[in-house]
Amino acid sequence: MWAIVVKEFRELRRDRRMVALMVAVPLLLLVVFGYAARFDVHSVPAEVVGPGAAHAARSLPPLFDVTRVRPAEGRSGAVSDLRTGDYAAAVVTPGAAGAGSGELLVDGANLFDAQAVTRAVAQAHLAVPVTVMFNPRLNTSWIMVPGVIGILLVFVGTLATSLGVVRERQTGTLEQLAVMPFRPSDVFIGKVAPYFLLASLDTVVVVAAGLGLFGVPFRGSVGVFVLGSLLFLFVTLSIGVLISSVSENQGQAIQLTMMTLLPQILMSGFVFPVASMGVGVRWISFLLPLTYFVEISRGVMLRAAPIGALWFPLAMLAALGAAAFALSIVRFRRDLAPNIAAPPSPPAPAAREAVAGGEAR
Repeated sequence: MWAIVVKEFRELRRDRRMVALMVAVPLLLLVVFGYAARFDVHSVPAEVVGPGAAHAARSLPPLFDVTRVRPAEGRSGAVSDLRTGDYAAAVVTPGAAGAGSGELLVDGANLFDAQAVTRAVAQAHLAVPVTVMFNPRLNTSWIMVPGVIGILLVFVGTLATSLGVVRERQTGTLEQLAVMPFRPSDVFIGKVAPYFLLASLDTVVVVAAGLGLFGVPFRGSVGVFVLGSLLFLFVTLSIGVLISSVSENQGQAIQLTMMTLLPQILMSGFVFPVASMGVGVRWISFLLPLTYFVEISRGVMLRAAPIGALWFPLAMLAALGAAAFALSIVRFRRDLAPNIAAPPSPPAPAAREAVAGGEAR
């Protein structure tokens, strides 16, 4: 038995990547998630509209971060700003167009912000009616299902793609493709196309299940949602190929996939508000594709946000997809596709004369 224990320690010493995954990565995740796992909301972006906007802005509780005061605007303008996601709360003062009395509008698509606003109003004893927009009952399922769609796409796209390509590498069929007249980009597209179609089908099934089982509304444009989903799938599949290019076996591919999945679950705004995370780790959220897909899916499904309001997350998904695609192509060409030996160059004239002289002798 002791000999087996010694043998396993020697195997671990040789596999430095496994030791790093077992020791360093859990400590890193503990530190990162310890600063990210926060439900507290300290400030809520808000605007105030109506004739008494200036006075109302000064009397709001400290939770409200008033960045816009528009005395000439009415209730419809405040609703439009909430729909685009620019603000989480809007105060409509008495006498504003479309509102006979004062009203506080809250974006129900931001669950934690809406809960914080309602608590702050109750604690401050403000005599103003609160209207929760887009999610009147603050249903948790309406908030979670759009994010769950993204998590399933990350899991299916990244894990299935990485395992499939690594399996090809282990069986040797990938090396056979390398000697054929295909460019690395051709092989890449050919490999991910089936997983792209499968993940697209999963998207349709999951969205239909969310609408039918949990009653989640779909108020926005189907075309905008499809565009965001396609860009998100492109990113996840590219990441899957990138993981497969640095993995020696399927076990390592699974471990690396889990390492990319956990940060996206906890730091994308799906569970914890991004604004509540520590400043030192908040920047990581802006590098995660799920952060932008959650913003797109919730914006389209709950708020019916137009494409003009979602241009930034769409552009970020496109940029992340292009970067992941380029890196995966580079790694695919260097690591997975073996370099074909170049044909020998013709000898120099002096060398040919020397060879000819030797043969004559």
